[in-house]
Amino acid sequence: MALYSDKVMDHFQNPRNVGKLDDADGIGEVGNAKCGDIMRMYIKVKDGVITDCKFNTFGCGSAIATSSMATELIKGKPLSEALELSNQAVVEALDGLPPQKIHCSVLAEEAVRAAVKDYYDKNGIAYDPEQFKIHDCEHCHD
Repeated sequence: MALYSDKVMDHFQNPRNVGKLDDADGIGEVGNAKCGDIMRMYIKVKDGVITDCKFNTFGCGSAIATSSMATELIKGKPLSEALELSNQAVVEALDGLPPQKIHCSVLAEEAVRAAVKDYYDKNGIAYDPEQFKIHDCEHCHD
């Protein structure tokens, strides 16, 4: 049995939306000190909808694949829907990840949330801080 699904391999070998948005409306950066993965997510927003997004990820193939998939899942979506993106949705969209790589999907979720929070902060938009709590689960950040 293959360790990674065809979708994971495709998003790793052919990542979507790689790069930087110089005129980003929101930027989120998250990292995992234990594995060394760092993700930076850029979003462009118009009328409350993510019109473009890009990412830069320093990390393993799973980190790159989950970043790529996360951008695909939020592009064209209202900010409220982007905030609902879960790491589980990223894993499912990639047809699964090995248990030891689930933390990569958590980072992708957190990068999206951090970019939206940055957009809200820059634009003085009120929000519930609970929406932006960071996961604190033992297996996610191993």
